Amino acid sequence: MEHDGPRQPQAALEAAFRAVPRERFLPPELRHRAGEDVPLPIGEGQTSSQPTTVRNMLALLDVRQGHRVLDLGSGSGWTTALLDHLVGPAGEVLGVERQERLLGPARAALAETAPEPRARLRAAHPGVLGAPQDAPFDRILVSAGAHRCPPELVDQLGEDGVMVIPVQERILRVVRRGEEIEQSTHGAYRFVPLIEDHS
Repeated sequence: MEHDGPRQPQAALEAAFRAVPRERFLPPELRHRAGEDVPLPIGEGQTSSQPTTVRNMLALLDVRQGHRVLDLGSGSGWTTALLDHLVGPAGEVLGVERQERLLGPARAALAETAPEPRARLRAAHPGVLGAPQDAPFDRILVSAGAHRCPPELVDQLGEDGVMVIPVQERILRVVRRGEEIEQSTHGAYRFVPLIEDHS
């Protein structure tokens, strides 16, 4: 089904976007385009997502102070930095990226925009989707398109945990309540593919 569902308080989102400028997370030659509401290339075939898309996904994710969050497909580090701001001093964010060449610039940008970050960025482990060794997470943000809702990521959610993930060009919001899994779909988007075949 499709409905709005719980959403991140607008004031918290606006404060995060003010505190974490997209410009710093773009290649120098593209920083003058940071205000454009379009996806922009960051290298290695990856993009910095359209700001409206990021805002909508974070609103659906409903991150709160103190949450533990997995940012899967952290890319430039911009979403990781936004999440870092949203979780506050008591929270924790783990950004995972399969393109290791993006990690250096992303870490530098994160250090500049979050002087005391709660966030960590690391390379994805070959053959592993997400970060099961660090689970459970209160929230999981996936910034790559999947063909299905990966059960191995749902398993990494804690009780009342929420995952927001693009599945077949729709945004899927997944909520785990014990053994029950609730799903709702929202909008139409396009993302780089999530690598799900670990054989």
